[in-house]
Amino acid sequence: MTTDGTLLPVADRAGVRRATVRLVRADARAFAAALVLNALAAAAGLAGPWLVGRIIDDVRAGRGAGAVDGPALWILLASLAQLLLARWARYVGHRFGERTLARVREEYVDRVLALPASVVERAGTGDLTARGTADVATVGTTLRDVGPDLLVNSVQALFVLGAVCALDPLLGAFGLLGLTPVWLALRWYLRRARDGYLAEGAATSQVAEIVAATADGARTVESFRLRRRRIAASREALETSRRTRLHTLFLRTVFFPAVEVTYTVPVAGVLLFGGWLHARGSVGVGAVVAAALYLRQFAEPLDQILMRVEQLQSSGASFARVEGIAGAPPDDAGGGSPVPADDRIEVRGVRYAYERGGEVLRGVDLTVRPGERLAVVGPSGAGKTTLSRLLAGIDRPGAGTVTVGGVPVADLEPELLRRQVVLVTQEHHVFLGTVRDNLLIAEPGATDAGLWAALTAVGAADWVRSLPDGLGTRLGPGGERTDGSQAQQLALARVVLADPHTLILDEATALLDPTTARTTERALAAVLRGRTVIAIAHRLHTAHDADRVAVMEDGRLTELGRHEDLVRAGGAYAALWRTWHGDTGEH
Repeated sequence: MTTDGTLLPVADRAGVRRATVRLVRADARAFAAALVLNALAAAAGLAGPWLVGRIIDDVRAGRGAGAVDGPALWILLASLAQLLLARWARYVGHRFGERTLARVREEYVDRVLALPASVVERAGTGDLTARGTADVATVGTTLRDVGPDLLVNSVQALFVLGAVCALDPLLGAFGLLGLTPVWLALRWYLRRARDGYLAEGAATSQVAEIVAATADGARTVESFRLRRRRIAASREALETSRRTRLHTLFLRTVFFPAVEVTYTVPVAGVLLFGGWLHARGSVGVGAVVAAALYLRQFAEPLDQILMRVEQLQSSGASFARVEGIAGAPPDDAGGGSPVPADDRIEVRGVRYAYERGGEVLRGVDLTVRPGERLAVVGPSGAGKTTLSRLLAGIDRPGAGTVTVGGVPVADLEPELLRRQVVLVTQEHHVFLGTVRDNLLIAEPGATDAGLWAALTAVGAADWVRSLPDGLGTRLGPGGERTDGSQAQQLALARVVLADPHTLILDEATALLDPTTARTTERALAAVLRGRTVIAIAHRLHTAHDADRVAVMEDGRLTELGRHEDLVRAGGAYAALWRTWHGDTGEH
């Protein structure tokens, strides 16, 4: 595995070959059938030039019209057979390509879903999107169109060259010698093409990443007046993309003209050399004409092969990027992670720093008892969200430990981890499909009664019942639209269905109005009674209702205790409470 300038790996040539062999073996019968049909079509195509040579020799020998009519009929029949066999071969090849493309897409989705969330976030959605769309589409074009065409033309080219050599070895050798310029141009191109197309793919990913990040953070860009900076970054990425595309264009403009002018060399060479041999009595005119026709016939599949080779370089680079996802670290703990002894969460001496920033957590110690409701409060940038990610096992601490039941949270296998701890943030997503589909993601075996119970728990049952088809209503483009609060309620309903022992709410009700938010939080508390709830919140009603409150400041845990005790202590939490209490006007 290598990299192409992105954080996700790219498969090397050996990896691409192994993946190709694996895909061929998965549908070996169709591939073999396509080979056989192409071979038969190519064999049928060889009859024409050979029969033309026979006609010429027979006419020169003074034979009658029968010497022309019979072979002409066979030429017609051979051409018809070649047409039918070639169409059948393309049909089989296209079916093979579509099935193989489906496997590539399914494998890609499975591999992406197996990536740890931290890997996805560091790599950026732009690279994954580019690989899953543009690169997979390029691979699909190859499997559907380029692959079958290349197979057809390769078999035809081999049969034609074989026929020339069988007709006369000297003529065949001279014809092959005339292909030397093509081989040199191809060798020059192949040495440079793969790296060029990999660079082009990486530049495309970078453009997609910058566009996606700018669109997602549009409000932040406007708020902090980052417009010019983002425009400059976009222009730089576009300029890099332009340079990589011009480089691959340069390779093509050198390769194709050099090849085009050499197609006539083998034909002209065989005619000249064959004429010389005929003058010496070494070969007949019919053999020379047949060899020239074969080599002229050879130009068409050769032209298609060289065009497809160029496309294969682009497709090979795309396939290397798609297959490279297999080399990314999987979302597992190496298999067989130990089962936690209990639900107690321990944070000891935890420090954490992001790759492009300073230290966010500075020696945090915290114990969360099973069944406890803990509120984590503090100013923006204090490290609350980072702590929630460590508690959920998304990231590993740079120093110290985060354990549940004595087992490091980040070492738990995915299925076990999500049954232990679930993190719900203010980010949410409504998947294309029905309301039922969106909920069954969390618990595929849930009944409709269970789904309604989850929706009722988070206060979403009324608006779902008002939809045209209830649980069967399609959401998203072409269906019902959901606003931010409804999407967030669906996310919380998934949590109820997942039924974890520890629930981390990182401002999970931020998009709900205050009344709905409090109703939802209380409903969740009722449903998850006896389970551990850790709420990262700015609304201090959450802290007021919690068993304990943890105050984060500048990456450190500065206060920990019951709401009433912290208010009486007169520290940072008491100041936050007085400010918030005064703003709301509630007592």
